[in-house]
Amino acid sequence: MTRSPLVLALCAGLTGPLAACAVGPDFHAPAPPASARYAADPDASLAAAAQPQTVHLGADTPRDWWRAFGSARIDALVDEALRANPDLKSADAALRQARELFSAQRGALLPSVDAAYQGQRAKTSASLAPVLADNSTLYSLHTAQVDVSYVLDVFGGVRRATEAAKAQAEAQRFQYEAARTSLIANVVAAAVQEAALREQTQAALDVAASARDVLAMTHRQAQLGALGDGDIAAQEATLAQAQQALPPLQKALAQQQSALAVLLGRDPGADAGADLTLQTITLPHDLPVALPAQLVRQRPDVRAAEANLHAASAGVGVAIAARLPNLTLSGTAGGASPALQSLFTQGNDFWVLSAGVAQPIFQGGALLHRQKAAEAALDQAKAQYRSTALNALKNLSDTLDALGRDADALTAATTAQTAAARSLDFSRRQLTLGQIGALTERGAEQAAAQARSALVAAQAARYADTAALFQALGGGWGDTPAPKAGAS
Repeated sequence: MTRSPLVLALCAGLTGPLAACAVGPDFHAPAPPASARYAADPDASLAAAAQPQTVHLGADTPRDWWRAFGSARIDALVDEALRANPDLKSADAALRQARELFSAQRGALLPSVDAAYQGQRAKTSASLAPVLADNSTLYSLHTAQVDVSYVLDVFGGVRRATEAAKAQAEAQRFQYEAARTSLIANVVAAAVQEAALREQTQAALDVAASARDVLAMTHRQAQLGALGDGDIAAQEATLAQAQQALPPLQKALAQQQSALAVLLGRDPGADAGADLTLQTITLPHDLPVALPAQLVRQRPDVRAAEANLHAASAGVGVAIAARLPNLTLSGTAGGASPALQSLFTQGNDFWVLSAGVAQPIFQGGALLHRQKAAEAALDQAKAQYRSTALNALKNLSDTLDALGRDADALTAATTAQTAAARSLDFSRRQLTLGQIGALTERGAEQAAAQARSALVAAQAARYADTAALFQALGGGWGDTPAPKAGAS
């Protein structure tokens, strides 16, 4: 055993100087988009809206962007979702798995060392050559040894495999961030939509109630001869239309409540956002918008596609290295003795140092076709990256355009609601003075309720698309390490 440290040191020393380069393509990040702006330019519409917003090109997106809505209830819902959403927990587990697989693959760069001990009691036939030097046929034998083996990564196949595993772990990290960002945006949008549906449902109930009152008045006036059957039929149709609008809203509200509960990790029957109203939400005034070159660096789906491209690039090197010679060094050192106390004494030690090289000769073309498959996978990853980057730019441009349209729609809805409210106020004054009948005043009430419902829908769309903008920007995750699921 006295020479074993020398053997181990010799094998371990070979882990340092290897070939200067690894086979296969070296990865380089794709070039960023050359454009400095997007197709949509909502600045004018957003500035002239009923609730103006300002776009800041090149500004950073905060990681806790949902707090810009100024709603403690939304903050609480998002925090709960980050703690309990099962899909995010699944993404976190996949991330931890990918990181452990990378750590396992990285171990292939180092020598493998195994220790073994074997003890035996045996008797050999006297007709056979004795095993021990003292010619004993009945003996005990203790053997202890250390085996060291190392694959010389001359062509970089192991390094490329490690590079691929690291890229796959990075891709999983970006997928986690994409899942986190989508979850937050979905919670905000679901909470806003639930609040809007509750207000729209109440408005529809008010319209139906007003229509019933008008129908009752129509019947009374018809009995007095002031109105005919045609007027009654028209008002019955109006009531039926008002009642017909109610079930779809109630259905949508129930489904939205279940969807929000599931996002929070609750049972679908739980009512999670019943205390949220649109009046308690503040529309974010300042909107950061990354430049195209920034966007591809901060969108997690684009970064995941880039990491997959990196892994595919390294996979080509792995496939090429598999066709080249494989050099292996191994060493064994230990001792064998009939007694434990003399196991490592002089004369009982042994060691072996060996080197080998293996060159694939013929495997039915499998290695060549695997290399071609890896090259095709690289081409596929390039195309997928290009598609993901283009769709990211389109997504942000569409969202900016939607915000501009939302601003116009909200301005129109605000004008219509204001006009309907004034009309109702005039109608009530005229009714008090006896200038109009109750039917006319009830009609003004219905118009005001419908205008209020339209305004609620326009406000909800503005909030939801603002949340969609932050999601389109990548959610502000930056380059910080991904938190564990269950932490906000």
